[in-house]
Amino acid sequence: MSSMRGGFASVSAAALLLVGVLIMASLPADVQSIGVCYGIIGSNLPSPLDVVQLYRSFGIPSMRIYSVEPPTLNALRNTGIGLILGTTNADVALLAASASNAASWVQTNVRPYYPGVKIHYIAVGNELTGSAAQSIPNAMRNLIDALRAVGLGDIKVSTAVRMDVLATSFPPSAGAFAQPYMTDVARLLATTGMPLLANVYPYFAYKGNVGDIDLRYATFQPGAPPVRDSGSGLVYTNLFDAMVDAMHAALEKAGAWGVRVVVSESGWPSTGGVAATMQNARAYNQGLVDHVAHGTPKRPGPIEAYLFAMFNENQKPGEESERNFGLFYPTKAPVYPINFRGSRTANHTLA
Repeated sequence: MSSMRGGFASVSAAALLLVGVLIMASLPADVQSIGVCYGIIGSNLPSPLDVVQLYRSFGIPSMRIYSVEPPTLNALRNTGIGLILGTTNADVALLAASASNAASWVQTNVRPYYPGVKIHYIAVGNELTGSAAQSIPNAMRNLIDALRAVGLGDIKVSTAVRMDVLATSFPPSAGAFAQPYMTDVARLLATTGMPLLANVYPYFAYKGNVGDIDLRYATFQPGAPPVRDSGSGLVYTNLFDAMVDAMHAALEKAGAWGVRVVVSESGWPSTGGVAATMQNARAYNQGLVDHVAHGTPKRPGPIEAYLFAMFNENQKPGEESERNFGLFYPTKAPVYPINFRGSRTANHTLA
């Protein structure tokens, strides 16, 4: 959520350590299923070395960053933390323009760090829209070729999109892409065996439709009336699943049946906006952690997802809520406790 984005104001060192121990002790077996995005639009954030140590001490196995940041990449060396590495949106046209540009980008931004830095994915742009987005497929192709040319073909290349790449998303089975370039992206992912990165925010869907969406349905809380998809017969008990399955349906309509969705951002703000409370933020983020092992009604099985974000970022533009999506304060104290234990049973059924 690069352009869009209390309580426990202080926590003692002993309490912080205790929370860290609890999280580490309760990680699910498939620890690669949850990561946390590391945004840096703040004037008061810890150093990259301290941030990486925080990931390690809390047992967070994966990180997403939005551009090539050498201090962060150097801090990640030999830690085993998996990474989504982003190109900037400005890089996309450059990468699309020529194979040599992509080769140069790889030589400068990937080869010096890999494999010491465990780069799983390169995200070609984040939430790129308008005419600039038309360059994404060519940029991806050139980058894939450049990585393969130097023996780095194991690194997956994708792009991170928001939900408005869909012309329709309800019911989930009606999901379809709005622009032809996304069909090109989907088919490229299908031929290369790579996932689509999707930023999925039930918070913004709820905020825009307060009268129509039950808050419990949006935040993984029990008691919300289930929603039946008349097209597929599937029953949804949370909004996250419905949004992700709309993306799955769009991929299928584009001929990319086997492409999985990696949720590259998802979160809920703890203050500063509609339904932005610590209780709701914790319910949503804990619910997502509990839920990823189960998958969606359309695609059962573990989901890979990244919580947004590691810190409250005091220089994010927009509404106050944008600056309060963090799991941690810049002091490194937790905003609220999160237990990374997948303790709930699957919450979807085939009707």
